Formats: sequence, C-alpha cells, structure tokens
Amino acid sequence: MPAAIEQRQRRVPVSRARLARAVDRALAAVGRPAGTVEVTVVDDAEMRGLNAGWRGVHRRTDVLAFPLETPGEASPLVGQIVISADAAARQARRLGVPLAVELELLATHGTLHLVGWDDRDPVEADLMHRRERVRAKPPSWRCARASWPSSAGPTPASPPC
Repeated sequence: MPAAIEQRQRRVPVSRARLARAVDRALAAVGRPAGTVEVTVVDDAEMRGLNAGWRGVHRRTDVLAFPLETPGEASPLVGQIVISADAAARQARRLGVPLAVELELLATHGTLHLVGWDDRDPVEADLMHRRERVRAKPPSWRCARASWPSSAGPTPASPPC
C-alpha cells in the first residue's frame, strides 16, 4: 500500500520514508489491506489557507484529512492528508519528543480519519488517541508517547513498554 509524500515547505526536515511507514502501519492496524494515501507537508500559512477554504476555520491546524473513497466501492486512493510541519515542530518541542515521532503521529492520525475515525466528540477523541498510541505504533513509539496528554483530557495509564 503505497503512500505518496509531497514536501511543500523547506524549514522543517521530514523523512518521507518514515511518514510512508506510519501511514502503512496505521492502515494495517485497522485492517485496510491496500490503497494509496497522498500526504502533503506544508507550512502554517498554507495550512491556515486550506483550513479556511475547506472547513471555514480561519486558523492553523496540525493535520487535515480528505477521505476520497466512496462507500461500497473499491478505490485505489484512500484519501489525502495535509500535515503542517511548523505545527509538528511546535508540538514536538512542547511535548519534548523528537520531531520525527510527532510527524509520524500526525500521519497516523490523518490516516485514521481517512478510514472513518473521528475525534470531534471528547469520548471518541479519547478512544481515537489511545488507539493511535496502542495499535498503530511500534512499541518504541508507544513508550515515547505513553504519558502524553490527550486533547480530551487525562487518560488511564498506557500499557507497559
């Protein structure tokens, strides 16, 4: 299941291979056997414009996901994800984790949105964030993020590393 990675910013170093592996792991974790995900990495200014244009929200965000499959129809293209490299860098600094790990989380998060997971409701958000950490990541990644707070508030302790 290929992931096509496009860089449209230059300030933040991004490993295309790591992002592709994160997308592949997330798809495999939810039982999605095949399909292409297009990932575009942008800066805050471009992300703010996309967020305003597509969602009517006039502020930056860290990740946007655009599912492109039609229910009940096989499609080679699962969807498109846009990641703000600037937001990833800020979040990695704030959380004290490597930038590459934060970028992988955002790729995973976007992929889960493409296959129908949602985090608008606090309960669903908590479940989605826990599943991101437990299912879609290798053990070393899970350990790095185990104690990070979820946007939905405190979560129970993560599994031992």
